[in-house]
Amino acid sequence: MDYLSGWCKSTRRLDGMTAIVTGSNTGIGKETALDLYLRGCHVIMACRDINKANVAKTEIESLHNSTEGKGSLIVRKLDVSSLSSVREFASLMLAEETKIEILVNNAGVMMAPQGITEDGFETHMATNHFGHSLLTLLLLPLLANCSHARVVNVSSMVHQRAELDFDDINYETTKYDPLMAYCRSKVANILFARALSQKLRDHNIGNVSTYSLHPGVISTEISRHFSDTFFRGTTWLFDNVLFWFCKSPRCGAQTTIYCAVDEQCANQSGLYYSDCAVTASSKYSQNYANAEQLWKVTLAALKLREDTLFGDVAPQL
Repeated sequence: MDYLSGWCKSTRRLDGMTAIVTGSNTGIGKETALDLYLRGCHVIMACRDINKANVAKTEIESLHNSTEGKGSLIVRKLDVSSLSSVREFASLMLAEETKIEILVNNAGVMMAPQGITEDGFETHMATNHFGHSLLTLLLLPLLANCSHARVVNVSSMVHQRAELDFDDINYETTKYDPLMAYCRSKVANILFARALSQKLRDHNIGNVSTYSLHPGVISTEISRHFSDTFFRGTTWLFDNVLFWFCKSPRCGAQTTIYCAVDEQCANQSGLYYSDCAVTASSKYSQNYANAEQLWKVTLAALKLREDTLFGDVAPQL
């Protein structure tokens, strides 16, 4: 499928810049970190499993030991399903870094068995939406402290199947459906990117852009829960049969990379992309009233206030 897909053609260098890529120890997250690293960027690999992240870091560095113009890689602990882990990571970033030009919210779970996190959120919504939303909001001072920063949310085309039930966002009364739980979290990614883009404009912060995207159907570890939620052997079936109809991780990372670095989308914000081009998302996700409602629900769930969030961020137009 790679030859039929869009590829980021930008040769832009990122020397002196800093990026955070969540879930960058494998799959498209690892490919994204690699690409930014080769452009001269200082890349923070924010991962739940430190051991796997260090293995990925060593692999990247070993393969490109003699490559000129590469940047640097560091590994930091981050479990986006845990709000305490997100806050700890954000505090560390605020202490260690002075600016963040690129934040790639990539880590996620797909069709996991029903579960509730330590914070009381449904697993998909906690990991794919609430954790990354909190991370983004806590890092706003570092993002705004740049000439221009980009926040990239990895969503999915399956968002088109879902609408959010704001009265039961954590599946407390609705019968659990692992596919729909995943779809809901992915439409939340798009709505949050739209809402944040508007809020930044409302607060006269014009140097931070937001993006959401569909990476494609990719052969990665995202299928690890399939056999638990569908039937025995589903993970094997996806990895070994449907594999032939999937993008490679390198190809699947291209739209993420495009949104993170390409000059063509530098002045765009709040839009949705696929195959390195602006694409129409679902009608539901294009309705700003839905984005505004998710924004309010998200801030309430995270115990944050809008005036406090933007109070310490200097307006830049």
